[in-house]
Amino acid sequence: QVQLVESGGGLAQSGGSLRLSCTASGRILSRYVMGWYRQAPGKQRELVATITTSDTTNYADSVKGRFTISRDNAKNTLHLQMNDLKPEDTAIYYCHLENLGSIDRSRYWGQGTQVTVSS
Repeated sequence: QVQLVESGGGLAQSGGSLRLSCTASGRILSRYVMGWYRQAPGKQRELVATITTSDTTNYADSVKGRFTISRDNAKNTLHLQMNDLKPEDTAIYYCHLENLGSIDRSRYWGQGTQVTVSS
């Protein structure tokens, strides 16, 4: 099992910044991908950004140039720096981890953290 604990959500004004963090613990393999997803009211959960153990990153078009995903290997911590926030970024943000073992492809979600951007 893997436990993911998010922190850093809250309220920001349009154009402002927030930084999310996610600390992972438990059965984490040497190869994995971690990422952030979000779900706004009445909408499906969508990918925001991902990063692999080889530091390959992937971003949704809607956040490119504004959000930056990074990780601290030593602390098993994932970050999402969100700049130039927009009201449409309002959502619950979820941390996600997928182990990339040859057999173990387990996936885990954090409990989510609310991000609210006021106009």
